[in-house]
Amino acid sequence: MLRLLIRVNANQQAEHCCEKAVHVNGNDFVSRYGPVALVTGASSGIGQSFAEQLAAMGLDVVLVARRESLLGELASRLRAEHGVEVTVCSADLAEVTATASILDATSGLDIGLVVSNAGYGFKGEHSAMDPAELADMVTVNCTTPMLLTRGFIPRLRARGRGGIIVTSSIEALLGCPYSTAYSSSKAFLNSLGEGLWGELTPEGIDVLTICPGATDTEALRRSGIDPATMNNVMSPDEVVTLTLDNIDNGPTLFPSDHHKAVFDQLLSIPRRDALTAMARGMKVNSVQPN
Repeated sequence: MLRLLIRVNANQQAEHCCEKAVHVNGNDFVSRYGPVALVTGASSGIGQSFAEQLAAMGLDVVLVARRESLLGELASRLRAEHGVEVTVCSADLAEVTATASILDATSGLDIGLVVSNAGYGFKGEHSAMDPAELADMVTVNCTTPMLLTRGFIPRLRARGRGGIIVTSSIEALLGCPYSTAYSSSKAFLNSLGEGLWGELTPEGIDVLTICPGATDTEALRRSGIDPATMNNVMSPDEVVTLTLDNIDNGPTLFPSDHHKAVFDQLLSIPRRDALTAMARGMKVNSVQPN
């Protein structure tokens, strides 16, 4: 984990959150982005929080992930707690055919919000990575979001309104040694989301790319990192609340002021010095999904 000395006011993030206007909420949110939202990577972490908060706002949801049993449990809870319709779509997004299956399974649903959230990655030396796992990661992190957004854009255009949320990472801002493939894939997502923002916002379709820093998720714990030992870790709910509050305030959102400040500091020095500092500080040989 990169550690840099940087002073950030402890209240800065809370103040920043309060300053951001909630542009769309309540019934306006449902009418603009409903009646149905699709969330990939919905079985845990940020994706699960998206599903929970969207259902609480009254949107029906389509849950997409590999682990069907977890999706089923979440679907039952959302139906019971919020009285919404929930569609479970078990899919392995590492398969290039997954997007076509999702589009086919949702053809009869009026989806107004697409949350492309699924993603994962690896920490360690690039030369030590398994080629097949790298290929799968690129499919999940890059190919599937590209094809998924491509597939849903005609539907959103036909509605004349809607939104797309792309979950990227703070690592997208700089090539990260010992996280080379993951940070590269997230840089792709930033370009994808920002390009779509430029194309679609004039048509009434909001696009927001989010770049979270360290977030207390199952994936973080699975990598052997205890969030309690880290500073400035956000909860998935915090990330999602900020995202939904700023969905029409694109193109890009950095939920964590602290982590954005760290990367701003890195980007303010010569790039070779920044990369040298990153290479010294990054943990190796761990898995780090978003």
